[in-house]
Amino acid sequence: MEKTQLIQKFNKQAAKYAKKRKKQEQNKWRKQIFQSVKGKTLEVAVGAGMNFAFYPKDIEYIGVDFSPQMIEQAKEAAREYGINAKFIISDVESLNFPENSFDTIVSSGSLCSYEDPIHVLNLFNQWCKEDGQILLMEHGLFSVPALAWLQKKLDNFAVKAIGCHQNRDILDIVKQSNLIINKHERAFLGYLYLIWANPQKIQ
Repeated sequence: MEKTQLIQKFNKQAAKYAKKRKKQEQNKWRKQIFQSVKGKTLEVAVGAGMNFAFYPKDIEYIGVDFSPQMIEQAKEAAREYGINAKFIISDVESLNFPENSFDTIVSSGSLCSYEDPIHVLNLFNQWCKEDGQILLMEHGLFSVPALAWLQKKLDNFAVKAIGCHQNRDILDIVKQSNLIINKHERAFLGYLYLIWANPQKIQ
């Protein structure tokens, strides 16, 4: 799918995501992984700011999204939750942060949309400080074979409809990257992946 088409799809969904934001305040999975956010923080594909309810107020936050409408919703969320935030309208692959820039890098529900998710994770590896953390909450293949088969069959439809791949084994993708996995959990029959990772600085 062309990038401009993908941006348009997410622009159209921005208001819907904003309405969901309040419901996410009690999301135990988001709370479990994102309450450990600290320091200078980068969040990619910030969307409508679903995670802001769980962030400490003292972080130095930069949020990125290629959808201008999503960024507008995220700005509103940052004001609502008291997060001192800066925002960048860009796709992640076009960003050029210096190495070792961030204490925390956050991604939730973004690995489904990248053309090359391993490359994006390796960018996280570069941008994260040596003692920093990468926190991922992603959706992917079910651990139930019959459901995973159905996801694979419907993947082309999902990409065309909402710009989102359904057929990705998130844990395997992270293992192929340069990141070091500290801990991981799965929920909802394996559909939800929670991954706590650290950068691996390659000499």
